[in-house]
Amino acid sequence: MKKLLLLITMFVLILTGCGKEEETNEKGNMQEKEQEEVTLKVASLIPPMTEILELVKPKLAEESINLEIVVLGDNVQPNSALAAEEVDANFFQHVPYMEEFNRNNGSNLVPIEPIYFANYGTYSKDYKSMDELPEGAVIAIANDVSNIDRSLSLLAQHNVITLKEKTGPYYTTADIEENSKNYKFEEVDLLMLARMYDDADAVVMTPAYAAPLGLTPKSDALLTEGDENDFAITLVARKDNEDSEAIKKLAEAMTSPEVRKFLEENYDETAIPAFK
Repeated sequence: MKKLLLLITMFVLILTGCGKEEETNEKGNMQEKEQEEVTLKVASLIPPMTEILELVKPKLAEESINLEIVVLGDNVQPNSALAAEEVDANFFQHVPYMEEFNRNNGSNLVPIEPIYFANYGTYSKDYKSMDELPEGAVIAIANDVSNIDRSLSLLAQHNVITLKEKTGPYYTTADIEENSKNYKFEEVDLLMLARMYDDADAVVMTPAYAAPLGLTPKSDALLTEGDENDFAITLVARKDNEDSEAIKKLAEAMTSPEVRKFLEENYDETAIPAFK
């Protein structure tokens, strides 16, 4: 009888030990899974930037990457947040804009992958061509140095003005050599350009800011930039995390055939894919 009780006790202890071992293994597997999941914060501003990030979010989830899209209210915050390590990447700007931020702030932001060309254009509410603009017309342009350069280069490309030979990193209005119709250039915040459509004689802006006004480069722009330029909207990270697996997977997802198809079907004349 004693032997039987001893055997039963040993059997119960073995079962209990196995149960605890399975429970421990299960907890370990759950913890391992939790450790593998990475949250990636990306700052952005407006469509189609935010839409592209939303599009790739499910694909990244399959790779155990939780993409958190941080929508900010102006074109300064995304770089400030990235430099301060409040986010892991941003997606809203071209490389010259990023380089100017680095110069002014001693930051180490780096381009990861160009995603699309925003077809920069000149728009007017009252005139159908640049030839119709009167003497002394007011042309609104963005007030940051990289976009002043871009706006002036667009106008020079179409012989509206002539620029001196570039001696610094950017053209400024001081570099205008010929301005036969004495156009006046009003520099405003990038996010204010659309509001200038009613007040200025012409506005130079990206399609993202023209679209809410019902304007497209193909149908409404007096002049367009095309895609032979250095101003592709680019995924940007920091020097310290540019080689991380999560950033690499994000770049891969954002240059997928699905993103190309999305741009071609929804933004065929305003956002031209910049990746192969």
